[in-house]
Amino acid sequence: MLYLDNSATTQIHPEVKDAMLPYLMEEFGNPSSKYYSAAENAKIAVKEARHSLASLIGSSDSEIIFTSGSTESNNMIIKGVADFYADKGNHIITTKVEHPSVLETCKYLETKGFEVSYLDVDEYGRIELDDLKSHIKENTILVTVIWGNNELGSLNDIKSISELCLENNVFFHSDATQVVGKIEINLSNYPGVTFLSCSSHKFHGPKGIGAAFIRKDEYDILTRLTPLLHGGGQEQGIRSGTLAVHNIVGLGKAAELATKHLPDNIKKIKESEQYLVGILKEKFGSQIYFNSDELKKIPGVISVQFRGINNEVLVKSLAPYVAVSTGSACSSSKPSHVLAAIGLTIDEVRSTVRISLSSFIKKEDLDIFKQL
Repeated sequence: MLYLDNSATTQIHPEVKDAMLPYLMEEFGNPSSKYYSAAENAKIAVKEARHSLASLIGSSDSEIIFTSGSTESNNMIIKGVADFYADKGNHIITTKVEHPSVLETCKYLETKGFEVSYLDVDEYGRIELDDLKSHIKENTILVTVIWGNNELGSLNDIKSISELCLENNVFFHSDATQVVGKIEINLSNYPGVTFLSCSSHKFHGPKGIGAAFIRKDEYDILTRLTPLLHGGGQEQGIRSGTLAVHNIVGLGKAAELATKHLPDNIKKIKESEQYLVGILKEKFGSQIYFNSDELKKIPGVISVQFRGINNEVLVKSLAPYVAVSTGSACSSSKPSHVLAAIGLTIDEVRSTVRISLSSFIKKEDLDIFKQL
C-alpha cells in the first residue's frame, strides 16, 4: 500500500526513531530535576532539540515553547491572548478555512463575549489583504491566519499580513502546522509574526509533540499571555508539565533533518507532484478537476475532484493500494468547510480527494495510478 496522506501525518524518520530510543530506556531522567546525570542529560537533550527547531524556523531558542502539538499551541495562544488582553479589546480576526483547533477555539471565545470576524477567501483559500485591513478595528487584539492550508496547500501572503498587523499594533498568530519543515521559513524576516504553531508529526517526527513560537519584545521578554496549563512552571511558566523528553528529542532530530535536506526534499516532492499530475491528466482527462493552485502552494499537496464519484467510496476502494483522504483528518466525518468556503458545491466537495506526498515517495511508486 502506497501512503499518500502526508498532510494528515508522516512516517517517522528512522534517524528520529534511533535518536528517541535512548530517552525511552536509558536516559529517562526528568529535565526539571537537578544534579544527577540522568536529569542533566535530559536537560541537555531538550536544549539541543529546542535549538534545532529554532534553527529550522529562524527564531531564538528561548522563543520556542514545547507543547503536545498544534492543537494545544493554537488553543494556548488564542485563549491566552484573549484572556490576558481582554481589557485592551475583545475583537479577533480569523478566516473561514482555518483548522478546527482555531475555528472551534474562536467559537468558544464568542460564548465568552468576544467578537470574531471570519474572513472570506478566494478560489484557492487565500484571504485578501484589503479585506483584512478593513476588518481591523481599535478593539482588535489578535489576527490568526493559517500559513499553508491543510486541504488545498495554498500559501497565504504571510509577509504582507504580518506587516499589516505590525503597522496596526495587533498581535498576529499563524498556524504553520502544514509548512514547518516543508518550505523555508525564517521568522527573523517576519517581525510581525508574534506567534506560530507547529507539530512534529507533520515533518517525520513523533506524534504528541509540537511547539509554539512566542516572539520576544525589545526588552528580550516573551510576549505575555495567560497559560493554558498551570503547574510547576516549566517552559518559562507558559506551559507547565513534565517534559516528554523522548518526544522532544524526536522533534529536534526531525527539525535537524528537515533543515539539512529541505532544498533537496522540496525539489524531489515537486518533481513527484508534477509526475503524478501528468499521470492523472493523461488517465482521467476531463473527468478530473484540480482545486489546488499550481503556484504559491505547499509542495506535494493535491486537491482533485473525480467528477461523478463519491469521495468516500473512492477512498475506500483505493485503500488496499493507495492511502489518500477526503480532507482534513481532524474533521473527517463532516463535509469540508474549506472546500465549501472556496465556493464548491456539495457535489464537488463530495467528489474531492486530497493526495499529499513526502520525500519518502519515489516517482516510480506513483506508477500505481496507471494501473488503478
